[in-house]
Amino acid sequence: FKGTDEDAILQLLTARTNLQRQEIKESYKTLFGKDLVDDLKGELGGKFETLIVALMTPPLAYDVTALRNAIKGAGTYEKVLIEILASRTANQVKDIVAAYRQEYDASLEEDVCGDTSGHFQRLLVILLQGNRMTGVQTGEIEADAQALFKAGEEKFGTDEQAFVTMLGNRSAAHLRKVFDAYMKISGYEIEESIKRETSGNLEELLLAVVKCARSVPVYFAETLYTAMKGAGTDDDTLIRVMVTRSEVDLMDIRKDFRRLFSGSLHSMIKWFLNRGTTDDTSSSGGTPGYL
Repeated sequence: FKGTDEDAILQLLTARTNLQRQEIKESYKTLFGKDLVDDLKGELGGKFETLIVALMTPPLAYDVTALRNAIKGAGTYEKVLIEILASRTANQVKDIVAAYRQEYDASLEEDVCGDTSGHFQRLLVILLQGNRMTGVQTGEIEADAQALFKAGEEKFGTDEQAFVTMLGNRSAAHLRKVFDAYMKISGYEIEESIKRETSGNLEELLLAVVKCARSVPVYFAETLYTAMKGAGTDDDTLIRVMVTRSEVDLMDIRKDFRRLFSGSLHSMIKWFLNRGTTDDTSSSGGTPGYL
């Protein structure tokens, strides 16, 4: 490139599907004998480079790379393990496991186990099997709700394994029925009980599984909001979610974001990414003026 028109790059790539971007990458190599992503990396930098490289990466490869970096980086980035393994379908998880082995000649399960422990590790391993049951087992709903109640609210201490086994293996449709029955039995939402009965990474993973069982778009709407609230923006999460969901359920995420947080996702992202150069705040002092 002779100079870099970042706006033109952004407009071009965001107007295409991921499949079309792969075709552009192939055509670029055919025409110029060079790798487009390598050239982009050479011209760009910072978070913009991270975003563009993410856009140029096939979805499966992106998940595989994100998991590898989460495990093999400086310390384990549990947030990425939780987000990807809780939200992907069983078939997607199986594809991720196979692609990980092909790319790194290693077992994703073994790598995860090498960096995690306890019930948190066990639930991750269950999710990595990609063997969730399908459909709703009507005759098991009440028994499952009772089992969760006995494992938590009714028990002195908590039988974490009961939560891990059930939430890791039942289908989303079945779990939603179980959650309703649990509420009638205990008087609590399952999320409330998880927060009281567990802590740390296990709590975060169990809550992610529950939220994804209820609604994956809502889970990601909340993830995006969390990434942008507080002292600084979690740019990596913001990029990862926007890129990976852009052709999946982003319109639903936008709709749920507006419903949950009384403002548009577009406006909040714009405000937070530019908040260093604006004093636009509401009278509450520090709340973005995007409402």
